[in-house]
Amino acid sequence: MSPQIKQEDINKAVWEACDTFRGTVDGSVYKDYVLTMLFLKYISDVWQDHYDNYKKEYGDEPGLIGEMMKNERFTLPEAANFYALYKRRHEAGNGERIDKALHAIEEANISKLRDVFQDISFNSNKLGEEAQKNELLKHLLEDFAKETLNLSPSRIGKLDVIGNAYEFLIKQFAADSGRKAGEFYTPPEVSELMAEIVAPKEGDEICDPTCGSGSLLMKCGRRIQIEHNGSKKYALYGQEAIGSTWALAKMNMFLHGEDNHRIEWGDTIRNPKLLDKEDQLKHFDVVVANPPFSMEKWGHGTAENDKFGRFRRGVPPKTKGDYAFILHMVETMKPKTGRMAVVAPTGVLFRGSSEGQIRQKLIEENLLDAVIGLPEKLFYGTGIPAVILVLRKNKKDKNVLFIDASREFVSGKNQNQLSDEHVARIVTTYQARKSVDSYAYLATPEDLNDNENNLNIPRYVNTFEEEAEIDLVAVRAERRKLQAELSDLEKLMDGYLKELGYGS
Repeated sequence: MSPQIKQEDINKAVWEACDTFRGTVDGSVYKDYVLTMLFLKYISDVWQDHYDNYKKEYGDEPGLIGEMMKNERFTLPEAANFYALYKRRHEAGNGERIDKALHAIEEANISKLRDVFQDISFNSNKLGEEAQKNELLKHLLEDFAKETLNLSPSRIGKLDVIGNAYEFLIKQFAADSGRKAGEFYTPPEVSELMAEIVAPKEGDEICDPTCGSGSLLMKCGRRIQIEHNGSKKYALYGQEAIGSTWALAKMNMFLHGEDNHRIEWGDTIRNPKLLDKEDQLKHFDVVVANPPFSMEKWGHGTAENDKFGRFRRGVPPKTKGDYAFILHMVETMKPKTGRMAVVAPTGVLFRGSSEGQIRQKLIEENLLDAVIGLPEKLFYGTGIPAVILVLRKNKKDKNVLFIDASREFVSGKNQNQLSDEHVARIVTTYQARKSVDSYAYLATPEDLNDNENNLNIPRYVNTFEEEAEIDLVAVRAERRKLQAELSDLEKLMDGYLKELGYGS
């Protein structure tokens, strides 16, 4: 049996596998191939590991082992196994064979992987002409066949190293690709913070209407597992507009063993797909999201006649869709247990016109629970600071808690990060719901009214630090002392100059 492997070793090996494409294929293109190959390699190693264990237990009985393998969480057709593809890597047609393998895996697991691979083709001309493409894919198969990337359960133990490697790759591609990738990746510490704030419980239905790769949803699920001895008594729901990103979310859920999920593909604002039996918006206990910041073409033209009534508080500006996502989320909270956390640019706190009107309505309805200011440069693709808005049905009071965590970060080369201590402080302050000097302020309805419902955090949290008073008498005394010392030095210098013959 191979020795236990560390998470960083797998992350390093997978990232090095990307070298096969670098300089030949753009990163925005090859990320889908690397992530999909990681998926294929993992399920192949799991399948083989389980097969070998049954063989040890029952002997060389293919028929019996085959029956036992039918109890696996997924099905892997023999010709679709990574190792079957690897054996034929020197032959022509690598792209076509890999595509057929993915199609076979999808068909064999149709309820879990329907349409997941429809937007990815290893036989595409994006990888170059046939000879180049075949060579690239041969190298890719060899990269993943290395012993370092033996991902069998007997080797990786109980650690979720494959799920972590998947998240690691998504993060790396987000960092490299900039804004486009950053739209679907939420830094793990921010996901952790949001999950702690909304505090998901057993039995909760949890939704992310702009779920991207699904990391934020899974953080919420993971919190329930940790607090309830691995319990999976919850359901995850999501919707994602970009097809390839939706596929990532589906594969990510599969790899993490999150079988109780429903992830839809489509535009949440123009075509929400998470509906109930009456064809109305489904309601959830927890709603979390990191929508694209200030999306310009969000669906303004059809918003006024929205059949779900999401924009009855006002229609967001044509070129800024932040409140479109916020209002959608508000409408999907359950009447009694609903709570939500959403990341947004700071402009949602103070911009006027229709956004000011919407903000006023949310405050008047006592839905706004907290405003948490985050540091700049936390999110990929933008250096601007962001905020987390926390909204809640059935609030216990009419106050709004403001937390200024904008100065709480660990500085990195290109991105800042929240440390565990920073996250813990924010969560503790949120739960205590009390003012903290230069950090948090519990604003009353009168405070909000005095500020005309402007939620800009500095209006409530005073972070100004007074400079120490200057003792002018002491300064004058120090100045005279320095002048005397300077006079003595000048006299000494004059003496040296005279000795050298330069004096008058």
